[in-house]
Amino acid sequence: MNLAALVFNSFQENTYVLWDDTNESVIVDAGNGNPREDAVLEKFIRERNLKPVFAINTHGHIDHILGVGCVKETHAVPFAMHGSDAFLLDTAAGHARLYGMEIAAVPEIDIDLSRETEIRFGNTLLEVIHTPGHSPGCVCLFDRENKIMLTGDTLFKESIGRTDLPGGDYRQIMNSLFRKIIPLGGDVRVYPGHGPSTSIGREVQNNPFIVEVVDGEINV
Repeated sequence: MNLAALVFNSFQENTYVLWDDTNESVIVDAGNGNPREDAVLEKFIRERNLKPVFAINTHGHIDHILGVGCVKETHAVPFAMHGSDAFLLDTAAGHARLYGMEIAAVPEIDIDLSRETEIRFGNTLLEVIHTPGHSPGCVCLFDRENKIMLTGDTLFKESIGRTDLPGGDYRQIMNSLFRKIIPLGGDVRVYPGHGPSTSIGREVQNNPFIVEVVDGEINV
């Protein structure tokens, strides 16, 4: 499985393109928010002769959905996201204006990830792991065979997602980390929604939000 990150919009959001040797691909968290960024994404896809088959989102915040409508229209693919974040789509246009952005088309959910445990494309299987906390419908996408996880805004290098936004919950995000992500193993490579990649092992040792729980300074 191949993975590339394209950094889009003023939030410096990581849009991921995943593909395997069948050339089928998925676009995760399409954050392309203007014609120039749309063109960058399409050039990447075209130059590699990729065939997108899904647009998938780890959650529904505006910086992660700006380009989903464009991807759906261009490639006629279904949009997969956890239904608990549907309320964020309802307010997406207003949130875009609040941050000086525009969203051309607010997508509708075609595949509700609250009802799915996996997404398959080509020869690749992505496990869908519900990790609420940053938002109610946050999910992580886990390629167990290659030990790769896309964590959206649940886990970053040496940080975690904000929990002060609508639907956020600190206790939930910490439970998601300690019950669902950390047990997968230290050698799992983490690709977050913003910033550089890391690993679960590195975060257990260096992430201050995790370390303070491990050291018993905070109970979750």
